Amino acid sequence: MKDSFNREIDYVRLSVTDRCDLRCTYCMPATGMRFLKKTEVLSFDNILFLLNRLAEQGIKKVKITGGEPLTRPDTVALIRAIKEISGIEKVTLTTNGIQLVNYAQALKAAGLDGLNVSIDTLDPDEFREITRVGDLKKVLAGLNKAVEVGLPNIKVNTVARGELTNEAICEIALLAKASKIHVRFIELMPIGLGKGCPGKTQEEVILALQQVYGELIPFEHRLGNGPASYFSLENFQGKIGFISALGHCFCAECDRIRITADGCLKTCLHMDDGCDLKEALQTENKEQLLAQVFTAIQKKPEKHHFLENQGDSRLMSQIGG
Repeated sequence: MKDSFNREIDYVRLSVTDRCDLRCTYCMPATGMRFLKKTEVLSFDNILFLLNRLAEQGIKKVKITGGEPLTRPDTVALIRAIKEISGIEKVTLTTNGIQLVNYAQALKAAGLDGLNVSIDTLDPDEFREITRVGDLKKVLAGLNKAVEVGLPNIKVNTVARGELTNEAICEIALLAKASKIHVRFIELMPIGLGKGCPGKTQEEVILALQQVYGELIPFEHRLGNGPASYFSLENFQGKIGFISALGHCFCAECDRIRITADGCLKTCLHMDDGCDLKEALQTENKEQLLAQVFTAIQKKPEKHHFLENQGDSRLMSQIGG
């Protein structure tokens, strides 16, 4: 599948739930969230029908997102089933890590190809303040378990909040020194509660790292499905990566679409558009489904408009991170 700008679309980010066991300050309000009812969320069969049809049209990579995908009881079974779909080459998962210690072995057995774990600080008190309810010990135990069982391509994602000190940046980066874990700093995007929140630029983070660890050397190879740029540091086993949608726009190479937990196809994270695939999925109407997908992809915008203050009115957890 190609869009009107000749970009090949071969990657889908699929949200399997809008629920989460954390309440991060830049993502969700402390109270008052209205979550989807179970009947509104795509079922196991809906998802497999969708991905089988997308794989027939050239989708090769699937990222399972949320909310927190490990709050959905059948996520591991779903990953195992997706791995069996002809044409799907990689299935990866993004998680906050709270339940990872209990699922790492099962994810390995299911054939997961990569894992992203969100860790915004290594200070336990600050972690609880950011997440409102989170226990950093559980996340680190899950990360260690993932390494222990041999899950491949493990990445730690850190949102480059304005409050992130240079010392905290360097401390988080050390996760890439002792193990082959890639640490990525993600530019804070103005979506939902993230609008108006201060963030650090890629250049600010690089400067903080170089002052302590020396020169960051560009690493030219890809380390996953996404748009991150990577750098090597001397004596570090893992790489340091950056995802900077505002400061280093990568829209020209965008190869993805997103599916929300309730079956809305979005062609751009930022835009408040898309189409509802739920009816076609529930009736397993292949022709209707593909017609909607092809039409949406042809309307995929050339680039995001974060800096023009337009965009989706939903929270990140409702879109799929």
